[in-house]
Amino acid sequence: MARIAVIGTGGWGKNHVRVLSELGHLVAVCDLDASRAAAYAEKYRVKAYSDVDELLGKEKPEGVTICTPASTHFSVASKTLKAGVHTFVEKPMTSTVREAEDLIKEAEKSKKILTVGFIERFNPAISELKKMIAQGALGRPILFEYHRENQRGENIVDVGVVKDASVHDIDTARWLFGEEPKTVYARVGSVMGKNEDFAAILLGFGDQRTAFIITNWVTPSRRRDLSAVFEKGVVTLDFISQEIRVHEQAGSRVPKHTVQEPLMLELKEYAAAIAEGRQPIVNGKDGLMVTRIAEAVLASSKTSSPIFVSTTS
Repeated sequence: MARIAVIGTGGWGKNHVRVLSELGHLVAVCDLDASRAAAYAEKYRVKAYSDVDELLGKEKPEGVTICTPASTHFSVASKTLKAGVHTFVEKPMTSTVREAEDLIKEAEKSKKILTVGFIERFNPAISELKKMIAQGALGRPILFEYHRENQRGENIVDVGVVKDASVHDIDTARWLFGEEPKTVYARVGSVMGKNEDFAAILLGFGDQRTAFIITNWVTPSRRRDLSAVFEKGVVTLDFISQEIRVHEQAGSRVPKHTVQEPLMLELKEYAAAIAEGRQPIVNGKDGLMVTRIAEAVLASSKTSSPIFVSTTS
């Protein structure tokens, strides 16, 4: 069993703590808020720390998950990788492309896993859509339309909606199409704070394939859905309920599949990769490319022009 510690227990981090405990991998928690760390440590019967160096020195975990604010991801992950610890970083992996490149180099140097929390890759509905694409019964996919909308989370203070939320759909579009986008055109803006809280993103892939991504922190109700247009039909899915509907000329149908918690599947994969000495499904280069695309989104909006995406460092 891989021994894994969670760094950052506020916001999404508390879910990492719960799931890793259920899987039997949790060995410690670390948070600058010592009282919060102590509360989770008592609840899950593990050690509590408020200093990352002390955690690494005393517990010597095989892996960590980093759920701290986005602006701290690079500094914390650099420290864990240099200590020879497998490292899972919640999205966005880093704030900049340069930081992502440096983390990848550090992971290669230490020969440790570097992965990022693109949880939607592990959503059973997305997994089923990936299978449909591979099977080819509906022809090739040509257009993805994403909607990811809700109020801003109280704990999100250091990044805007693009790097916090749009990155999920940027990553799944890359994964489902099986390639990197060639062009990016976007408009973003803010109505409630200094960082952008709404974005309309157009990703242009090869052979005229396109992803249209709408994200905002303005809509009162929570919405997470995708419409995938194929040559011979349309597949719609709900990320929350995990329901999939296939619409064809002959009518509509609802394929059956097992509903599972994506975070559970994601952390199982991370722990398995550590135990088996292999790279996980999501790697550091995925984190780098999504950060590069997110930066292109912001640049496109600022210049009101399309941005060509580089796939090399």
